[in-house]
Amino acid sequence: MAKLVQQRTKFLPQEWSFSNKSRYNNAEVQRSRSERLVLESERLVDEIENTTRKSQRDVNKKLDQRIEEVTYWEKELDTKLEELSNETDLLLAQKTRLEKALDSCFAPLCIAQQCLLNREKRVGIDLVHDEVERELLKEVEVLQGVIALLTRTIEQTDEQIRLNRTAKFYLEKDLQDKSTALKVDKFTANLTNNSPNIDYWANVVRIEGNSVTPEEWQDFTNTNIVNADKQKNNSTALRSLIDSILLETTDDMLKQVESVNRAFHFRIQDTKDAKCKLEKHLNKVMDEISSQEKNIELLKKTIMDKEGPMKVAQTRLETRTKRPNVELVRDPAQYRLVTEVQEITENVDRLRATLAQAEAELKGLRRNQLSLEEEIEIKSNSLYIDDVQCMNLRNSISINHF
Repeated sequence: MAKLVQQRTKFLPQEWSFSNKSRYNNAEVQRSRSERLVLESERLVDEIENTTRKSQRDVNKKLDQRIEEVTYWEKELDTKLEELSNETDLLLAQKTRLEKALDSCFAPLCIAQQCLLNREKRVGIDLVHDEVERELLKEVEVLQGVIALLTRTIEQTDEQIRLNRTAKFYLEKDLQDKSTALKVDKFTANLTNNSPNIDYWANVVRIEGNSVTPEEWQDFTNTNIVNADKQKNNSTALRSLIDSILLETTDDMLKQVESVNRAFHFRIQDTKDAKCKLEKHLNKVMDEISSQEKNIELLKKTIMDKEGPMKVAQTRLETRTKRPNVELVRDPAQYRLVTEVQEITENVDRLRATLAQAEAELKGLRRNQLSLEEEIEIKSNSLYIDDVQCMNLRNSISINHF
């Protein structure tokens, strides 16, 4: 026990006091440091809390601004989409008008061409390049020009409709993307610290490589809107042009149809007048033929009637040659008989010459009759072609404003 007591080290009072002071000092330093840390921690917590709240408010504000901006462009896109859709519908209606107008041109064209073919069946002098033919040829030219113009306009309209639909497609796609973006941003804007569906996500603090700048984003949408406006304006201008084309072509066709019909009426009336005059002349020729036939009969009868007197005179002369001797005298009776025979011979010769002339005139009259009858037949054929065949066809022409 004594040995054990001897082995334990004893400290001096000064050492004891120093040790106590050291521990007091260490405890005070540690407490002070801890206290400062507590205060710093409280300050840091407040600072970070404020910063976090401020950042989150700023983010919420930025999201709200973004939602407002996207909503604005969404409305712009939706307005342009509606305008372009309505414009395309109007242009489609104009295309329908063009197609109806084009279809309505083929029947008048066929009629004009058929009239030209029918009039080729005119014969003789009536196969003339008259005003009707000139107007018909002009009508064919006008109708073919209208058909070509309407066909080109339909092709132009088809191309504009394609451009409208392309612009509409980009508007719809952009609008769909903005609608999706709005749903995403509205969802994120509505998230709070207490939302049940928030969590940690790996590798989210990044900028996507295929992302665009706000300027590029706005330029993209603005380009779609500008293009849609451009196509809408082009489409509106084309619709106005179509109205003008339909009005002008319809007026041109109506005027030409009226010109052709007017030429037909004049030609038909001229032909009727000519036929009427020919018929009058034919009646006169027929009357003259009848008169000439009677005249020929009279001349023949007169010639026949002169046979008796000629025979009497010649018989008398022959008989008086039988007077005997001195009785064969050249008395006045003898001279008168000779003169009578000569007169009858001369008169018969004159009658026969007149008969030959009358028969020649009769042949001429009959040739003239045949010529007049042939010409009347030609006029009748021309009237049938123009007044019946062609005008019946032309009465079925219908030119309407579409």
